[in-house]
Amino acid sequence: MQKIQSEIRRVDAGILTAVRQQSNSGTKAKEDLAAATRAVEELMHKIREIKTKAEQSETMVQEICRDIKKLDFAKKHITTTITALHRLTMLVSAVEQLQVMVSKRQYREAAAQLEAVNQLCSHFEAYRDVPKINELREKFKNIKQILKSHVFSDFSSLGTGKETEETNLLQQLSDACLVVDALEPSVREELVKIFCSRELTSYRQIFEGAELAKLDKAERRYAWIKRRLRTNEEIWKIFPPSWHVAYLLCIQFCKLTRTQLVDILDNLKEKPDVGTLLLALQRTLEFEEELAEKFSGGTWNRETGSDIEDVNKGDSNSQTVSDIRKKYEKKLASHHGSGTDEKDGHKDLSVPGAGFNFRGIISSCFEPHLTVYVELEEKTLMENLEKLVQEETWDTEEGSQTNILSSSMQVFLIIRRSLKRCSALTKNQTLFNLFKVFQRILRAYATKLFARLPKGGVGIVAAATGTDGQIKTSDRDGRVICYIVNTSEYCHKTSGELAENVSKIIDSQFADKVDMSDVQGEFSTVITKALLTLVQGLETKFDAEMAAMTRVPWGTLESVGDQSEYVNSINLILTSSIPVLGSLLSPIYFQFFLDKLAASLGPRFYLNIYKCKHISETGAQQMLLDTQAVKTILLDIPSLGRKTSGAASYSKFVNREMSKAEALLKVILSPIDSVGDTYRALLPEGTPSEFQRILELKGLKKADQQSILDDFNKHISGVTQPSVVQSVVPAAPMSPAAVVAAAAGAGNTVSAVAIASREDVLTRAAALGRGAATTGFKRFLALTEAAKDRKDGPFRKLFSP
Repeated sequence: MQKIQSEIRRVDAGILTAVRQQSNSGTKAKEDLAAATRAVEELMHKIREIKTKAEQSETMVQEICRDIKKLDFAKKHITTTITALHRLTMLVSAVEQLQVMVSKRQYREAAAQLEAVNQLCSHFEAYRDVPKINELREKFKNIKQILKSHVFSDFSSLGTGKETEETNLLQQLSDACLVVDALEPSVREELVKIFCSRELTSYRQIFEGAELAKLDKAERRYAWIKRRLRTNEEIWKIFPPSWHVAYLLCIQFCKLTRTQLVDILDNLKEKPDVGTLLLALQRTLEFEEELAEKFSGGTWNRETGSDIEDVNKGDSNSQTVSDIRKKYEKKLASHHGSGTDEKDGHKDLSVPGAGFNFRGIISSCFEPHLTVYVELEEKTLMENLEKLVQEETWDTEEGSQTNILSSSMQVFLIIRRSLKRCSALTKNQTLFNLFKVFQRILRAYATKLFARLPKGGVGIVAAATGTDGQIKTSDRDGRVICYIVNTSEYCHKTSGELAENVSKIIDSQFADKVDMSDVQGEFSTVITKALLTLVQGLETKFDAEMAAMTRVPWGTLESVGDQSEYVNSINLILTSSIPVLGSLLSPIYFQFFLDKLAASLGPRFYLNIYKCKHISETGAQQMLLDTQAVKTILLDIPSLGRKTSGAASYSKFVNREMSKAEALLKVILSPIDSVGDTYRALLPEGTPSEFQRILELKGLKKADQQSILDDFNKHISGVTQPSVVQSVVPAAPMSPAAVVAAAAGAGNTVSAVAIASREDVLTRAAALGRGAATTGFKRFLALTEAAKDRKDGPFRKLFSP
């Protein structure tokens, strides 16, 4: 407790000391705050004093400088006045000197003086209201008018021959050009325009006369301007290069020439001669190409110009159109380099109107009159087409890998030549019209190919003999049809490429209209018709075999043997034809041919069974064997043609078509009491008339057929059975025949019988009755037993799982 009390006393003493210190600190803080407040007040007082003194100083300075500012403005105005008076003195002196120079025609000095006067006048733009200044400006304007009249007067002698007599005239005119540059730009334009017009006056007079105002004289026009340019080349050097006098002269020449040629073409009383028209167009294109080269940074092609002049000296009418085109194509080849440069934009941009395009400036006027050229091209192409078709051997060259007719390649060759000729002349409406000609030529060629296909028999004799519409083809005909298919495919592809090429070179406004889809459709039609003709021709070869099938005594066969002779004939026809067709046709068209053949031969074989008179059970067994053999033959066709790409789909197609014939024979083999159920199960799409025909094939009499037909008609309107097996299964235990029919209807082949033992087959034969277990049937069993051990042959399919 003593320790605690001692601690309490110590703490109380500390608290007391802290309270005393806090009291002393509060008093000191108040003193410090008061001192700070006094210092701020003193500072504000000093600031007010400084501000007052500053205002007083500013007032004092203004009082001092008021007179100095007036003196400064006065000095500035005096300096400006002195400078203006000095320049006015210079202007008056310069105008007087210029007037003297003009009177003496001192053009070089006057040009420099004009620059000086123009600069001096620019300083007096603000003094237009001063009479003296206006007087000087009017005087200067009059001097310029006099100077302009002097210059124009001197230039009027240029081209008259005086420049060669007076040696100083050219130098004087060269100095005058300096004066023109010093004057307004409109003066130069006016002078050049007058000069060009005066230069072309003689041209206008010469070529508007009756003698030379003809289409065949067009090349002489271009020779005239080129001679004029060469003759005056040295004289026209007096013009500064920036004036581009020759460039502007050629533009005026082209416009004038175009106007005159339009008048000539429009006033023709009859269609122009194609050779003359094309020669004029060719020379015009050559001239435009030369101008484009000359004024786009290229060099003047003197060789081309002299060559054209040489042609002018000869008889132009003696040249053929092809010669003209060949010569022009040669010229285009020589000009190709400079033309590329221009396209790349290497132009002299200092030329006034450097974007001016010489190409087409004159030649475009020929465009509306080139229909005669297109007509000539069409006539020539048609004649060549007729000649090529007539000379066509309808066979390919030995060693050829394409298997297409040579006439097709020749047709596109002459079309490409025609396109090359026309594109060298024009790429506008005429080229589009020629493209339409190409379409007509290719349609005509497609018609020629279509006409070459073998046709079916027509007329009274054909109708009487039953051959109306049948197409008979030989082995050579088959090859020709394959060549036509390949040729049509080549034409289909190449015509599309032709349209692409034309769309690239023709003007953009026609590019969207260039289309070969209609022509390609025509060749596609030829391909389809050719393949169908090939199928029909092969079908016709089977006529004798189909007839032989119906002549076999199916109702009196005593035993089942090997496949019938008509099957061997069918196999022989296919093995001799298919390899050739497979080697000539492309895989896609060979597949199309096979599909059509299977779609034709399968139903035909099925319907041919109905044409037989009577089929006994032994006959049905033999026919079922033949059917399986035919099916095997058809399935082997892709390997015969060495084309296996679409074999799977084709095999499925053949199995589907031939299974109908197998099903029909199984119905014929079924017992009388279950024939209706078997027919409905295996041939659900069959009709009552077909069922009645089956009864006739089985040898039933009319009276015996009626009860079976009545029972069949009762069931035909019933509910469709969910499966073949269920529809065949009766309430009573099934017979062996019903088992076989049910297995076949469920998708098994006739080989379903083979899964039973030999004793089961004998039991089935005994149940079927009608002498099935005879010597002939035993022969059939012996053959089937032997066939099980063979790796090939028509019977092997019977025992495939």
